[in-house]
Amino acid sequence: MITGPRETVKHARKLRSEMSLPERKLWTELRQRPGNFKFRRQHPAGDYVLDFYCASVRLAIEVDGIAHNSASVSARDTRRSAWLRSQGIATTRIPAKIILDDVEPVVVRIVEICRERTGRGAFKRPVPLHHAAHGPPPPEGED
Repeated sequence: MITGPRETVKHARKLRSEMSLPERKLWTELRQRPGNFKFRRQHPAGDYVLDFYCASVRLAIEVDGIAHNSASVSARDTRRSAWLRSQGIATTRIPAKIILDDVEPVVVRIVEICRERTGRGAFKRPVPLHHAAHGPPPPEGED
């Protein structure tokens, strides 16, 4: 699980009560667990706060408003995406206008991305150790 320092966690909590209209609209849909994927809103990740995050497939979803068109914000977004990539987290960016126009196709596409990441092994889950490394597993029924 990815998280951040205490200050980032506090900031994330604050942002949950200050979500923009497109974020609230998308959250209304994502909180219903489309495709059986669980999403978190305003999730801390290092020094960043992700708009939405699906931990099971390590996918960050960022809602981009008009402010993201400026050069300084775009550069910051690029640094954030690079850091997330170094942590094994993919990022998808969705323009706020598209969410406001029609949120359904956005949710369908997010679920498709999650399924693609599940199917092709884009991330690695730890493999549980089912028996002691020094010998074979116990016979069936003997644990």
